[in-house]
Formats: sequence, structure tokens, C-alpha cells
Amino acid sequence: MATVGKVIKCKAAVIWEVGKIPSIEEVEVAPPRSHEVRVKIVATGICRTDYHVLKGFFPKLDYPVIAGHEGAGIVESIGPGVTCVKPGDKVIPLCLPQCGECSCCRSPKDNCCLKNHFCERPQNLMPDQTSRFTCKGKQIHHFLWMSTFSEYTVMPDVSIVRIDDNAPLDKVCLLGCGFPTGYGAAINTAEVKPGSSCAIFGLGGVGLSIIMGCKAAGASRIIGIDINKDKFAKAKELGATECLSPDDFKKPINEVLVEMTGLGVDYTFEAIGLVETVTAALASSHLGHGVCVVVGEPPAGSHLSVDPVQLITGRKLLGCCMGGFRLKDAIPKLVSEYMEKKFNLDALRSHVLPFEKIGEGFELLCSGKSIRSVLLY
Repeated sequence: MATVGKVIKCKAAVIWEVGKIPSIEEVEVAPPRSHEVRVKIVATGICRTDYHVLKGFFPKLDYPVIAGHEGAGIVESIGPGVTCVKPGDKVIPLCLPQCGECSCCRSPKDNCCLKNHFCERPQNLMPDQTSRFTCKGKQIHHFLWMSTFSEYTVMPDVSIVRIDDNAPLDKVCLLGCGFPTGYGAAINTAEVKPGSSCAIFGLGGVGLSIIMGCKAAGASRIIGIDINKDKFAKAKELGATECLSPDDFKKPINEVLVEMTGLGVDYTFEAIGLVETVTAALASSHLGHGVCVVVGEPPAGSHLSVDPVQLITGRKLLGCCMGGFRLKDAIPKLVSEYMEKKFNLDALRSHVLPFEKIGEGFELLCSGKSIRSVLLY
């Protein structure tokens, strides 16, 4: 290819400083180095985590930065030592790396590779602590080693996986974050049992994916909870048996749920990212055996206060990272299952916009009018 080994100039959305809407700029993208891959991104979703980047929720993140982490594309070139993909392959970047060598990757109990941004230094730069992006003579930082809000991006080979050559990239890009996070929370982390009751706090893309997971697991009662009633129809379409808005009740929603279900809900899921709703979700779970799964990501520095009696009496509070999936192993299988129509991923794609309308996509997200906006280059 004519671009191999050369700097590529392309368009990207740069967040120059906290609070500033991403600005469409021409950036230079350097060639991949050892164990790195340069990818032409075809489609990328806008996730609330990207909004968190915009608002400065991650105090260790450096600016200017190119966000975006829910994408799909085609390998343009590879650096020395890369064996997992080749130029021309369709790929999905991974929010959660899978190096295959650390103690977590070697453990059958774990999916939280030690190269992730929680354990190592933040993934604002490549592993060698340099950037592949420049704009207007300035270094631009990466985000989660992915930065899918750039037409071309570079990432380590531990953070990418090859998928089926026939996969529609404008649709399977959603398998990069939101869907596996929610679906896996029900299937893998909670291990929802047939005939059980479930309550999902937050009916965005992740919450709706949790609903699909609960339905696939055979739950008989699936309660969706959100203050935005416009989301109820989609939730019921995907498997919710009923939906509630906390604003419709004079008492706390956890008390409402306990009264509705007797002693509480078998499985509760928090998919908003607020400690207040985590507390409500735990209090809603069934005395003696209830399971509460924390899926949403609260702002950095948040602290959760829990009444230990709720745990002593048998409830379980669980954390969930990317749905418990080992992403290099799981995403190709999820792509195949989507193509076999085993789940309705398309229902999450509410808007499709040209990349230049990324600002409109963020407005749709913030106003609660979108589930997932997909940007096409």
C-alpha cells in the first residue's frame, strides 16, 4: 500500500481541553512501531465514556486528546512483531487488552488484563510513552490506546482482534464496548437464572444490552428503570416486562421494587454510573440471595457507602469489567452470533451520522434522544 511506512494525514476530532466540544482537525498519524497496528476506522459509536472524557471525569487523562473507543475498521499496516492481524483484515479495537501473558490473562477466573488503564499508567500514550498523533505541531494524546475518533489510528496488538471478513463494520462497531459490557453483565457476571427477576437501572445502550442478556438467560420478570420515559418502548421491545420512572413515586425506588417483588429482585444492575443508583440497586436486591452488579462507571474519586447489614444478610455486590468477557476471545464469537441473528444489535443503533456531525451526536447523547449514534467516515 502507498501509505505503508509513511505519515498519514486525516481528519480527527480533537478535544483540546476539558469542556470543549471536539474540533474536527487534520492530524498526522505516524506509522506503527513494534507490536503496533495502524487501522483505518470505518465506523465508531459515541459512548457516554467519551462524554466523560469531554467533561474531564478522568483526572489522570492528558489533553489535547482524541477520544473514541467503540469502533471497527480495516488494518492499513502493521509494525514488526505483529502476528495477530495483517493488512486488509477487518478488526475491532479492544477497550480491555488481552496480552495472554500476565497473571490475569493466565487465570481462568479473570478478564482484567494487567495492561488495562486501571492497573498500568493511563493509556494516554502508546506503551513506549510516545504518541502517534500530532496536530498543528502539537502532540495529541491517545485514549485507551484506541482513539477511534480519528480516521486512522494506531494501537498495540494486544488491543485489537480480527473479525469475520463479511461483518458489516457500521453495525458490529457496537461490539467494541456497549453491547458486550451489558450483555455479559447478565450472562457472565450475574449468571442470571431462568425464571428469575431482574431490575436494570439506566436504559441507555448498556442498560438495553443488559435487558437482552437477561432475556437470553431466561429471566421471567425484567424491570427497566429510568427517569426518561421515552426509553421505555425500546426497553420493552428488547425484553423488559415493565418499566418504572422514579419520578412517578413519592418513596425511594428501592422500596417500590421490594414491595413489587416481595423481598426484592433476584438480580439488579446499575448501568448509569452514579453511587446513588448503586446504593438503590443494592437495596432493591433480594434478601438472602440478591445479586447487584455495578456496570456503570461513576466519576473518578467517587466513594460508595454501603450498609454492611445488606451484605451480611446474603446480598452480593459484584463489579463488572467489559461484561466479564476476554475480548480477544469473545468478540469474534459475538460477531458470528450477531450475523446468525442470535441477538438484536441493530436495535441499539438509533442514529447514523457522518463523522463531521460528531457534535450533533454528543448533543443527542446528552439530551437522551439517542441510544447509540454511529459515525461513518
